[in-house]
Amino acid sequence: MNAPVAPGSCIMSPMADASDLNDDENWSGGFYELSIELGERDDSRLEKALLAVWRHASVQGCFAPEYQFFSSSTPARLVGHNPVSLSLRSLEGLGHLRGVVKLPDERQIVCGTVAIREDDGPDWLDFYLPLGALGRTDPRVRGFPFGDDYGVATFPWRQPIDQWLADIGSRIHDEVPYRLGLIGCEVSGEVYADQLAAGVPDEHDIGYLVPLNGKLAYREANR
Repeated sequence: MNAPVAPGSCIMSPMADASDLNDDENWSGGFYELSIELGERDDSRLEKALLAVWRHASVQGCFAPEYQFFSSSTPARLVGHNPVSLSLRSLEGLGHLRGVVKLPDERQIVCGTVAIREDDGPDWLDFYLPLGALGRTDPRVRGFPFGDDYGVATFPWRQPIDQWLADIGSRIHDEVPYRLGLIGCEVSGEVYADQLAAGVPDEHDIGYLVPLNGKLAYREANR
């Protein structure tokens, strides 16, 4: 008889495949992401950024999730993914575009993108790794970002991913200049470029990609 599992625990299992798009558990737990504040609404720029994300992250495939709704009282169930074109039309019409990517340690993991187009604000484009899948690639992820699994204690597994996301963000900026990039857990809109007139705070628990004099400066998380 198997021992009971504590809620929120992450178990490494040989049957748990972090690159399986159709395993609903891979999409649990929130997103660890590179979130890019592109600027005022601009369809052409958003699509260019989307294409750049896919290319520079070397994402394999492009799929949209399909859900089945059984009743208003039960959550929708993921039933599969359908191949779609990598385009702004797909992104806006389907909400999330997903694929598979290799982490810096060569492990494969599901990933995705979503656009956030604010009514009275800028376009954001998020490239994300779901924490459910990340926990299957590395047991140190555990209950992040809750409890004691945060801050400096998480740097051993976060820093290689942060640097990888920063490198992707830098290459995107070379093609599609943007206002600000943020790296961390669900960081979209946490800070805006126009709030950084005095610069990045001395202590910060997320990463920043900030354009300075035509170049992109990376300020990694330090707490």
